[in-house]
Amino acid sequence: MSATIQPMLITPDVIRLQAFYAQMFGAEQIARVPEEGPVFFVGLRVNDSELGLVADEKAPLDAPQRSLLSFRVDDVDSLLQRVRDLGGHVRGPANDMPWGERVAHVEDPDGNAVNLVQAL
Repeated sequence: MSATIQPMLITPDVIRLQAFYAQMFGAEQIARVPEEGPVFFVGLRVNDSELGLVADEKAPLDAPQRSLLSFRVDDVDSLLQRVRDLGGHVRGPANDMPWGERVAHVEDPDGNAVNLVQAL
């Protein structure tokens, strides 16, 4: 049996989060429900991956989180200021890990944990 996993983020502001992922990683909209009017769901594609954004205007942004999005990028350090410029938060400097990756821990504008990962 085959399966596909699509991570979903619940957000009070789909448009803001969609803009962050589009400008940060080049995410392209591949689905929108409904097609017109107030948005409930947006499906995004980043290279060969997908991310779903689900609207819930009452979604608390301070609730404990148990998910992490990890994006493989060409240059972690060059993206840190961009995270800030797009309304995200950099949780600390990028670090070289013993397993051969450079990693920076950031948050999107909703506070969702995002790792920027670069092969060394």
